[in-house]
Amino acid sequence: MIPMVDLKKNYIDIKTEVINEIAEVMEGAQFILGKKSRALEEQIREFLGVSNALSVASGTDALHIALRALEIGHGDEVITTPFTFFATAEAIVYVGAKPVFVDIQEDTLNINPSLIEDKITEKTKAILPVHIFGHPADMIEIMSIANKYNLKVVEDCAQSFGACIGDKRAGSFGDAGCFSFYPTKNLGGYGDGGMVVFNDEALYESLKKLRNHGSLGGYIHEMIGYNSRLDEMQAAVLLVKMRRINRYNEQRRNCASIYNQLLKDIPVSCPIEKEGALHVYHQYTIRSKHRDLIKERLNAQGIASVVYYPIPLHLQVAMSYLGYKSGDLPVAESLSRQVLSLPIYPELEREDIYKICRVIIETINSL
Repeated sequence: MIPMVDLKKNYIDIKTEVINEIAEVMEGAQFILGKKSRALEEQIREFLGVSNALSVASGTDALHIALRALEIGHGDEVITTPFTFFATAEAIVYVGAKPVFVDIQEDTLNINPSLIEDKITEKTKAILPVHIFGHPADMIEIMSIANKYNLKVVEDCAQSFGACIGDKRAGSFGDAGCFSFYPTKNLGGYGDGGMVVFNDEALYESLKKLRNHGSLGGYIHEMIGYNSRLDEMQAAVLLVKMRRINRYNEQRRNCASIYNQLLKDIPVSCPIEKEGALHVYHQYTIRSKHRDLIKERLNAQGIASVVYYPIPLHLQVAMSYLGYKSGDLPVAESLSRQVLSLPIYPELEREDIYKICRVIIETINSL
């Protein structure tokens, strides 16, 4: 069996360090908002080149709290992509705002900036791009549009820890960058966790209050907030993995390079990396009109694969109240019927990639 990701193999490599870090937490007996969380915030702040970083309980909370801190709320509209995990739009709805979906680029699968301006109304308050699968969205163009119309920008970086455009990291362009530390992410813990990063000092106290029941401490509550604090156990694990994040991302890129080389001569679309961008391959996602057959053949050989995402958000039942219909966002709808994500993780063996590609090539050649 070749899994989508092998977290056990990763744990074996870092087991001693993880146990030592967790033991320090146990000995210190401070399990919430302690020194491990503060150390992680500082390391991520420096890594991303931002002024501030605050840990929260999940990537979804990061999006939700960032939107609240930026005063996005009832009656507002937030422009985003339909081709992403549900949490992106869910967070917009949480604050009472309306998601407005814009179709995606066929090459990167990210939101298409050239379509954004047509969706801007007097109710539009923010743009929420997603760096899908690890390739950064076109933040230069998105920030230009946001500045032109005085809009906030919240980056969904759940799948893009370490991705860059030039020398700027994903998450450092907008008003806030939101990260998930779900176990399968490029930087993942052993449970849920998230981070909000930002440069505006005015957001700092608001975000700190929001993650901790609207309080800065002392049982004094200045607003209605949330219980969204990263626990010290997760911070301890993430500190171990932060020491290796550049290597992990480079190993993912090496895996992607092998995939690209082996699949280049068959009619399957492989991920691209635009000039000036650094892709960190949270997913390695191919596109084919024969997607379902490829998936079936892989499964028969004990090889995992996943369709991210089979139904674009604008066509999800939970979003039906928005009034979208089939055909409204044709690129996202078409690609959702073609995409297939293949196994990719730092420890993936070259021989396993050969096996995966052999099955795909044999499937295509049999048609």
